[in-house]
Amino acid sequence: MNVAEAVGAVLASLGVDTAFGVVGSGNFHVTNALAEHGVRFVAARHEGGAATMADAYARMSGSLAVLSVHQGPGLTNALTGIAEAAKSRTPLLVLAGEATAPRSNFRIDQPGLVSAVGALAARVDSAESVVEDTVLAFLTALLGRRAVLLNLPLDVQGAVLPDDVAQAVRELRSSRIADAGEQGSRAWAAVRDLRDRAWRDLGDGGAEPSDPASSDLAEPVATGPAPADSVSELIRLIAAARRPVFVAGRGARDASRDIEVLADRAGALLATSAVARGLFRGNRWDLDVSGGFASPLAAELIRGADLVVGWGCGLNVWTTRHGSLIGPDATVVQVDIDPDALGAHRPVDLGVIGDAAETARAVTEALGAPRDGYRSPELAVRVAQEIRWRDVPYQDESGDGRIDPRTLTIELDDLLPAERIVSVDSGNFMGYPTMFLSVPDANGFCFTQAFQSIGLGLATAIGAALARPDRLPVAALGDGGALMGVAELETVVRLGLPMIVVVYDDEGYGAEVHHFGPEGHPLDTVTFPAADIAAIAGGFGCQTVTVRERADLAGVAEWLKGPREAPLVVHAKVTRDRGAWWLEEAFRAH
Repeated sequence: MNVAEAVGAVLASLGVDTAFGVVGSGNFHVTNALAEHGVRFVAARHEGGAATMADAYARMSGSLAVLSVHQGPGLTNALTGIAEAAKSRTPLLVLAGEATAPRSNFRIDQPGLVSAVGALAARVDSAESVVEDTVLAFLTALLGRRAVLLNLPLDVQGAVLPDDVAQAVRELRSSRIADAGEQGSRAWAAVRDLRDRAWRDLGDGGAEPSDPASSDLAEPVATGPAPADSVSELIRLIAAARRPVFVAGRGARDASRDIEVLADRAGALLATSAVARGLFRGNRWDLDVSGGFASPLAAELIRGADLVVGWGCGLNVWTTRHGSLIGPDATVVQVDIDPDALGAHRPVDLGVIGDAAETARAVTEALGAPRDGYRSPELAVRVAQEIRWRDVPYQDESGDGRIDPRTLTIELDDLLPAERIVSVDSGNFMGYPTMFLSVPDANGFCFTQAFQSIGLGLATAIGAALARPDRLPVAALGDGGALMGVAELETVVRLGLPMIVVVYDDEGYGAEVHHFGPEGHPLDTVTFPAADIAAIAGGFGCQTVTVRERADLAGVAEWLKGPREAPLVVHAKVTRDRGAWWLEEAFRAH
């Protein structure tokens, strides 16, 4: 057994079930080793797409995902997706060949490259250390929720393992992590020792993974409720609040029920950051998304709060609409397991270091009798009737061969089955599918927007679809992002994913058009001739529908009836006379 084969075997033993990538000479053997040991390998058409697929898969499955790329250009091609994962604290392990020969044209500073975008770097140094190096990189990614590059030097990959190391790999393979138990082999005892070392290295920044297959690796974590003094202060603030609002982020995705129970006791309204959209779906006091996407009523109510508590939520400029949603006299609290997150984006009156679910339970137990707080029968009626964007009156601007994106998205929302998983690219259009397409819960929405790169949406939808095959995958793209990532349409077809891809086509980079156009700047660099996106998609083997008016959506209804043997690309020619509401808000704050 050589080093490349051992890396694949060890990762499979640790519970890795899916890897994404593009195979070249430098990652050929390790990728084959992953597949040989039962890891599903998803071949993308571009490393950037593969990285984003892995990111989305990890987000929606709750487990670590693996990305496998060639040395040098394979890694540089993947860098935008890795940056998104790093900024989003996605547990992602990147396997990359590494050229170490001084004159190799592939040689670059790979650790420096990924460090520049917020990822961590590790290396398999030798055949003797391959198990320790691989396990530590895996644990750092999983427990710390970090993007980690594991460099595989080309001159090390083929080295043969010493007998004792090869035996350790065989022991790991004979008893995978899911059933190793406390009575496992010496090899598993060594893995647990490495787990403890990883926790010490991570300090307080670690986060308990939700991957059931890896749950026993998380035993040492102390992510319980916050220290008693901060809990007492939080209890006091909630008890004194007349209009409390709780805003939950991705860090509270496993705490929704506990936060709802506390909100009932405190009389609080509920909202989420964009990435956690759907977390409180079905709750009558759910305001949906806080921030630039907030509906007029949601913005009014959040701005009127006298206490805002962020649960696993950064309270960044997007979630607070550049601070305008925090009233001047509001008290602001943040609850997070990561001390570095507290006050990172704005000052807070109280920072609480603790697990969201356990902290919410501790506060609920001590809070006393339920109170009305912000809730009233009159407000319940308003929330039921006005909180959704589709309930906000608007003038339909469809005409001249173009459909209003609001009308398009409302019609799609009514057509699509409720059990869906929506993935959205970046751009002027993005607020329409984000806020006009409903989602069943937080596992029905995948939003890779921490880096705000266009072109990630289609790959996001592929990763999300593979993580949740029980739901209809819906990709919402602008024309710029669709053409940027168009090669992955072949991946959708090859994998047989029954996906709907909606392209909001305004024939340009709408954000720039509507930002610079009103100032009289020339727009030739950000506008383009019409492209027949439907014809392009048809060339990949997709079914297509071109939509210019409501009646054209009949083609979508027909596809939904089945058998859905090929993905459907909806080429929507949307109106383009004005920028989206959320974009206008964002630019006003620049």
